[in-house]
Amino acid sequence: MPQDIATNALLQKFNSGTVDWKAGRRAFLGSLGAFAGAAMIGPLISTDANALTVTDTNVLNFALNLEYLEAEFYLRAAFGKGLEPSDVTGTGTLGPVNGGSKVPFTTSGVRNYAVEIARDELNHVRFLRSALGAAKVARPRIDLKNSFTAAAKAAGLINGFSTFNPFANETNFLIGAFIFEDVGVTAYKGAAPLLNNKDVLEAAAGLLAVEAYHAGTIRAVMYSRSMFDQARKISNLRDSVDGPTDLDQGIGDVTRANIVPTDANGLAFSRTTGQVLRIVYLGGTDHGGFFPDGFNGAIS
Repeated sequence: MPQDIATNALLQKFNSGTVDWKAGRRAFLGSLGAFAGAAMIGPLISTDANALTVTDTNVLNFALNLEYLEAEFYLRAAFGKGLEPSDVTGTGTLGPVNGGSKVPFTTSGVRNYAVEIARDELNHVRFLRSALGAAKVARPRIDLKNSFTAAAKAAGLINGFSTFNPFANETNFLIGAFIFEDVGVTAYKGAAPLLNNKDVLEAAAGLLAVEAYHAGTIRAVMYSRSMFDQARKISNLRDSVDGPTDLDQGIGDVTRANIVPTDANGLAFSRTTGQVLRIVYLGGTDHGGFFPDGFNGAIS
């Protein structure tokens, strides 16, 4: 199968040694997370599935949109500022980021986790942008303020005219991170069959692994703090907006831990790009939630 332009550029960088495989593997996913979204190709790509030929470039740009979201969330939480202007340009409409601030962490361990994850997500963005070259999409408009309140209300975490700020304190930060992390893992796994080049697939597997480490860390910390109810409500919300399937899992309860959500075979489950988009759009069909104007790129 012919390779698209971005795939050829990526392979040239791998073969020339200009891409650090160790750094690249740590950097290649971040959500999804979040690969945290919705629309579809058949069940995989939104808009006009029959008219769209999926290329590795399409899939990597889909991942880049998710990495923008995760990077902006964690960088603001850990350092009080987001991506640099040089890290967000590309094709499509460049959008601003609404919300986000440095979290007043009270536990050194959680603060250190946030700093490490933020640096990973920044590396993911830069790795994908370098791999895609001129084909990379710009960061779309991202909402880190109203979207969290809408999600918290829909999940039943807050009521009435209350607002939810994931940057207000350590507990809220963990809840906000939990909304994203499992989505990224399932998104990368679900996107794997869409990739044509094995070298690109191997790099994507490295990204998936990093996202899984992130998700496991957040789930374990939440479990240690008995945040069972919050996790269950968010899990139910993700299941309610991603379609008729019942895939998501909470972190367990006081008698049984569920740090790693798996199927009967002990395997992580997958989400289609359509299911991922519906989550990050908070049920919207082509935009909404964390992406008020939708994704940039073919899969949106």
